[in-house]
Amino acid sequence: MMSTKDKVVATRRPAKADDERLWQAVVARDGSFDGTFYYSVATTGVYCRPSCASRLARRENVRFHTARADAEAAGFRPCKRCRPNEPGPDQIHRDKVAAACRMIEDADEPPSLEALARANGLSRHHFHRIFKAVAGVTPKAYASAHRRKRLREILPASRTVTEAIHEAGFNSGGRFYAQGDGIIGMTPTAFRTGGANVEMRFAVSECALGFVLVAATDKGIAAILLGDDPAQLTRDLEMRFPKATLVGADEAFDRVVAEVAALADTPGRAFDLPLDIRGTAFQQRVWQALRTIPAGTTATYAEVAERIGQPEAVRAVAGACAANAIAIAIPCHRVVRSDGTLSGYRWGVERKRTLLAREKKR
Repeated sequence: MMSTKDKVVATRRPAKADDERLWQAVVARDGSFDGTFYYSVATTGVYCRPSCASRLARRENVRFHTARADAEAAGFRPCKRCRPNEPGPDQIHRDKVAAACRMIEDADEPPSLEALARANGLSRHHFHRIFKAVAGVTPKAYASAHRRKRLREILPASRTVTEAIHEAGFNSGGRFYAQGDGIIGMTPTAFRTGGANVEMRFAVSECALGFVLVAATDKGIAAILLGDDPAQLTRDLEMRFPKATLVGADEAFDRVVAEVAALADTPGRAFDLPLDIRGTAFQQRVWQALRTIPAGTTATYAEVAERIGQPEAVRAVAGACAANAIAIAIPCHRVVRSDGTLSGYRWGVERKRTLLAREKKR
């Protein structure tokens, strides 16, 4: 059996038998009928949407129309209060939510609720309520779902699981693993594809930024990782180089680790140890460009893209920064947003802020 709305849409002019139902929608100011019909008032010469908050007209002066064009062809003009010739509140809300979804999908890191609300000119509470009503989920849930979808798409082609985790928008490997295997439907081990089958020495040391893990092949330092948990740093190394044979440090390597720890304590100082840089050709071009940024200064992602001759590759540059495994020595911490604010940093925004402040002071 057809509903009232179905009948309204199915015919050019509402049947007389439906007029009473449409009138009841006007009386109730039922916004769910907005867009399915309009009503005009003979005594005022205007036409309105069903939800119009204007004073209720007398029933005998009201006519119903299935389209704005019908009402205007009959000589009626749009009401200045409900503006039936402009997008209605529901459409405006849908447009705002769609814009917020694009903002979430385009961001390197999930935008905060406050940032999303501000971009749409709404309060946090109002925006959250509208987003959930239109999308059926909260902004946070939508961002999480988008990250999971993106992770599933990029994992097969990624060099390491850790690289894919950060490129998908997870701020840390720890956050990813805390959510368990449900994110991708299987264990991350099933996706491990990167790393060379070589011997790699590694050690973890305390430094001014927490803990630093240093790993090196016979060619040079292949990883400098920062964090708060030595065990997590070791797992991160294993994820990056799953086929490598990891061995403990000896006395000679301890001196290398000490020099890296000193670099963490005093960023911007001379650092001449050889590096074993592993990445795609594009990533290596980005990383080389990062090493030309003077200590104590910053560059935007767009500026780095310009430096490598690919001004359109701003997001790819951000991805390369996120994939950098050699912290501080390859100074991805010197890259900021176009407005100068700090963007995400694989090892924590606070560490990024500390590094920049120390370099600038030095």
